[in-house]
Amino acid sequence: MGEEISEDRSEGFGERLLGLLLDRARHLPPQLIAPLIAEEVSRVGGRDVSVLLQDYAQELLVPLPGRKLHVAQPEPVIGSPAGRAFLRGEVVEVPQARGGVRMYLPLLDGSDTVGVMALTLDAVGDDDRRLLSRLSGLVADLLVTKNAYTDQFFQARRREPMSVSAEIQWGLLPPLTMTVPQVAVAGSLEPAYRVAGDSFDYALNDNILHAAVIDAMGHGLDAATMATVAIGAYRHARRVFISLGEKYAFMDDAISRQFGPDHFVTAQLMHVNVATGEMALVNAGHPAPLLIRHGRVVRQLDSATTLPVGFGGEAPRIREHTLQQGDRVLCYTDGLIEEHLAGGEMFGEQRLIDCVNRLGEEPSQGLRADLRQLSYTLKSERGGHTSDDATLFMIEWRGGAADHLAVLD
Repeated sequence: MGEEISEDRSEGFGERLLGLLLDRARHLPPQLIAPLIAEEVSRVGGRDVSVLLQDYAQELLVPLPGRKLHVAQPEPVIGSPAGRAFLRGEVVEVPQARGGVRMYLPLLDGSDTVGVMALTLDAVGDDDRRLLSRLSGLVADLLVTKNAYTDQFFQARRREPMSVSAEIQWGLLPPLTMTVPQVAVAGSLEPAYRVAGDSFDYALNDNILHAAVIDAMGHGLDAATMATVAIGAYRHARRVFISLGEKYAFMDDAISRQFGPDHFVTAQLMHVNVATGEMALVNAGHPAPLLIRHGRVVRQLDSATTLPVGFGGEAPRIREHTLQQGDRVLCYTDGLIEEHLAGGEMFGEQRLIDCVNRLGEEPSQGLRADLRQLSYTLKSERGGHTSDDATLFMIEWRGGAADHLAVLD
């Protein structure tokens, strides 16, 4: 099949291998990407190749089916070698009892991990590690590109039927994680297959991180439709306006015009200057975000009362906060703390704070892994179910000057 390349580990060999994969993949239909990946990995002696994608509940890494791929059982995100590679964005190597090494390589699209590529080699050297890391990056790019015009990857990630409202919401979301030297974000939605009115959005424009968390009233398609209009209005305002006040007013006008005076969306709108840590916050009907420092909640980030979006309220009052390096800001929707426990009592904010503090006693595994662990812990504490939409969104400010040379290396 095409150009033959002898097994080698040199830099020149790697360049030819990656170039050949890129050339061949450009025109291949999505269903042939999997066998192409397996074939290219075999050229460096790799076998039993699996491509693992995160399921929508963010609990499992499920194997992508495909000719020449090794399809085994799904692996848990928490507590497995594949999950460790996925959450930390690091290569994990596991020696095999019968010889050889099983490698788990994160599939990184920018700073977002889209999955894991697993393969077995008889022996692993530095040349293998360098080449396979570059190969996994190219595989991630291919999956993201092909994903734009096929349903195969969506279908592989589903572990149960998805509602139409959830379909709409997942289509709205930006990548669940973003990491650059100065700031990182991570988010999660529950219940993954039935979420309706919750959503979040963000963009890093120059030195300003723009972020929003919303909760549209109601359930099902009505809430999903309102959330779609709210996020669309937010993105439009973000791209043509500057201030938080203008964003709020634009969203407010869009919701009230489209749905009338009896409908509303609660929202948190934020600007974070990633160079200085200065944060501006508009809180329109949400629970106040939590400021986490050194793994513990130190206080709520209170703000002046602002009416939910859609009520035609006055110009919002904006609260300013200053973050310290390493600070995290946790935003959440009310479905999380208003969940009723077995005895009828609400879960409540204090239980949320206790969970955050308890997890903060353990060494951090990185923002993505820590938020996943928090989400699992909260779900377990609430009895393993979520009757209303419950969203978590976390920002970590790292500070320091942007490393422009990193882009050029």
